[in-house]
Amino acid sequence: MRTRISSASVRGDFVSQIETISGQSLLACNQCGKCSAGCPVAFSLDILPNQVIRLAQLGIQDVLESQTIWTCAACLTCVSRCPKGIDLPRVMEALRLIQMEKMGNAIETTSIPETMVAEVPQLALIGGFRKYSK
Repeated sequence: MRTRISSASVRGDFVSQIETISGQSLLACNQCGKCSAGCPVAFSLDILPNQVIRLAQLGIQDVLESQTIWTCAACLTCVSRCPKGIDLPRVMEALRLIQMEKMGNAIETTSIPETMVAEVPQLALIGGFRKYSK
């Protein structure tokens, strides 16, 4: 008799955590590389944006040690180029939050009203988190 294994158990808690925080499906990415090709700060990244997604898809937590997640300018160029509509800056922000939680200096995001998150531009939220997390 065959047993069914849920996709959540195969993919792991790390992947689920990223998807929950970012609201993005990591498996939607087909690794076309358009995000990396259009990234204006790609020259300064230690790993390219599509590689960040791939490491996250595989549940490899070494991605948290990458400088790329901190260097991302959240300019949304990757979002405009992505044929699958993946909001990569939201994934980068999720990875930053996970890393900050791991290091013990996370910002409590549950105190932000959901209506505010929907109304405030993503770049303003990211800038605020970076500014007040130090």
